[in-house]
Amino acid sequence: MGDPCPVVGWESRHNERMNITILHIAADGSVVTVDQPRSERGGWNWIDVTLDPDNGEDPPSLLDEYLLDPLAVHDAFNEVDAPKFEDFGNHAVLILHGLRDGDRLTTYELDCFITRTDLITVHTGNSRALTALQDNIRLHPELASGGGAELAARLADGVTRRLLAVVDAFDERADELVRQALVAHRHLLNDVAAVRVDLAAIRRVVHPQREALDLIRSTESDLFTRAARRRFSDVFDVASRAANGLDAARSVMSEAVDAYRGAEARAATEVTKVLTIYAAILLPLSLIVGYFGMNHENLPSIDQRWGWLGVTIGMLIVVALSLGVFVSQGWIRRPSGRAAGTVLGRGLAEAARAPAQVASAVFAMSALPVNSAKTRLGQAGDQPFEHDS
Repeated sequence: MGDPCPVVGWESRHNERMNITILHIAADGSVVTVDQPRSERGGWNWIDVTLDPDNGEDPPSLLDEYLLDPLAVHDAFNEVDAPKFEDFGNHAVLILHGLRDGDRLTTYELDCFITRTDLITVHTGNSRALTALQDNIRLHPELASGGGAELAARLADGVTRRLLAVVDAFDERADELVRQALVAHRHLLNDVAAVRVDLAAIRRVVHPQREALDLIRSTESDLFTRAARRRFSDVFDVASRAANGLDAARSVMSEAVDAYRGAEARAATEVTKVLTIYAAILLPLSLIVGYFGMNHENLPSIDQRWGWLGVTIGMLIVVALSLGVFVSQGWIRRPSGRAAGTVLGRGLAEAARAPAQVASAVFAMSALPVNSAKTRLGQAGDQPFEHDS
């Protein structure tokens, strides 16, 4: 195995710089970094082109000998396309989208040109999945023993699994969002909006990518060996998990918003209830005060020194009776939103306490209808057969 060479630079006519890395996999399985593609029996090349993300590029002349579709090459170097798969006979084009490194959740396009001998990848900026695969091939050359199509499947697996990490990250965040929703946390809507934007950006590429992988696993093109199609079938399963997880995440987000609105409505109801209780208590007190506040000289106890004390005691009794009625009717109690947040994860706790069943017990249960039928047939056989007269 040869020592890795520095990345080779290519100067375009726009005086912009693209980086080209060429790995040659020899017939004996060794992997070396070369300056130009090599043509030898049993060997093949992986040509990786990294473009400047801010400027369009012209394809390098070393790709001319592969007779690639001109429109597909132009799109790979100058346009942003959705994930798709196209078979042109002498080569196939697979467009993938991967998760870009950074503080924001964004994706990048990775174009794979799969020929009968070589693999050509074109992308903008750094690709963590691609770089990791290159490093692993240098350390473990046997990873590239299956040819360009199988290596493209390995690359698609790494790119798609990074998209699946978005679903895993959301699963870790989902419980927190639900807890915030149950207590009507004031920052929940902002958090939900941010998560929805990220999920929508990933969902727009995951579903087309799954469809493209589905086309490859069922293709009959001789560009893909049976082992390559099997690997692409595994990648399709990963993409399906990601797509299903994103669809489930949308449902969770909608349920979280509904729970937030319900909790917010409960909180508003509690506030209204408190104000109503205050009004209900003050209403009889206002009546008493208004009654004894009339300008008449013959009001009861108006001239007594203990008159104000009697009125005060009567008002306190009215307050106590009102509170007693409200408590007995259940109108005064603490909100239950926070308590509801403490029971998360116990909604289906009965399933965790279900007894385990051994295989024989399951078989006995599944055989009950058969045994019952045999019993009825046996009983029927013991009875004499009656002919219709």
